Amino acid sequence: MRQSNQYIIIFTAIMTVVVGGVLSLTSQVLAPAQKKSVELDTKSAILSSVMDLKSAGLKGDAILETYSKRINSLVVDINGNEVTTDEKGNPVVAEEVDVSKNYKKTPENRMYPVFKYMNEANPEQVDAYILPLYGAGLWDKIWGFVALDSQFEEIVGASFDHRGETPGLGARIATPEVQDRYKGKKIFDETGNLVSVTMVKGEGNSGLSEYQVDGMSGATITGKGLNNMLKNYLSYYQSYINSVKGNSRTASIN
Repeated sequence: MRQSNQYIIIFTAIMTVVVGGVLSLTSQVLAPAQKKSVELDTKSAILSSVMDLKSAGLKGDAILETYSKRINSLVVDINGNEVTTDEKGNPVVAEEVDVSKNYKKTPENRMYPVFKYMNEANPEQVDAYILPLYGAGLWDKIWGFVALDSQFEEIVGASFDHRGETPGLGARIATPEVQDRYKGKKIFDETGNLVSVTMVKGEGNSGLSEYQVDGMSGATITGKGLNNMLKNYLSYYQSYINSVKGNSRTASIN
């Protein structure tokens, strides 16, 4: 009986070491692929706010190559100042800023990535500024990107996603049908005040202003969450926006 117990203990110890080694090796082998997959998802979402990747025939490495050519990024604080290192002195990379984790901090203590979509013919000219968004829908978190023209006057594209909104209702924020409604809408009124863009209640509304988009039937709360997310994050970026608008002649090389 004693020999049997010793055998079980020894066998278990050996198997633990072997399985642990296999898992560790597998993790090391798969790590580069997993990292590339995360990178591809992030950069695809950013580019999707300014271009239709499917229509452009872009996927995989082609998306990463396009991103490398067309996107310049930086990180700013709520005062619009560029942030280059974190509190430990490590370099800050816009693509690696976890907006969901930052969301748990107060707005004053967050980092705000900015992605500049550069002109294809003139790589020093900004065609659009892409800003990340994060907020709450009906059931869970919602997020996305809004692309603004080079003068921050109107929306040129948007991409939204969600974690648990109702299919066919609030989940429609992830569809081009809803996202395209934001194109051409203004975020500042005639006096220069930030008003954002509001999704109105109900669907099939007429007489919408340049600061409104049509709503989603049966998804009023998700629409309100989208409104709050957009207005909140535009206000967080307002100091940066003002600094660029105040130096519009040099905005393309900031």
